Amino acid sequence: MLILARKLGERVVVCLNGETVTIEILKIRGAQVSVGFKAPTQVAVHREEIWDKIVDEQVEQQRMPVAC
Repeated sequence: MLILARKLGERVVVCLNGETVTIEILKIRGAQVSVGFKAPTQVAVHREEIWDKIVDEQVEQQRMPVAC
């Protein structure tokens, strides 16, 4: 895991398979940080709990028998 310290307005840039995702610190209020993501439309960006639901649903669909 890469751990970075960022200040308000600073960014992190991730390049994955030729696609660039920019992550920016937008607001800091107490223990809460607002983060913005700028990514191409073909790159999915999800909160972890949403991603977990997507993965769980895909696993369930693979387990379902195919109807004739």
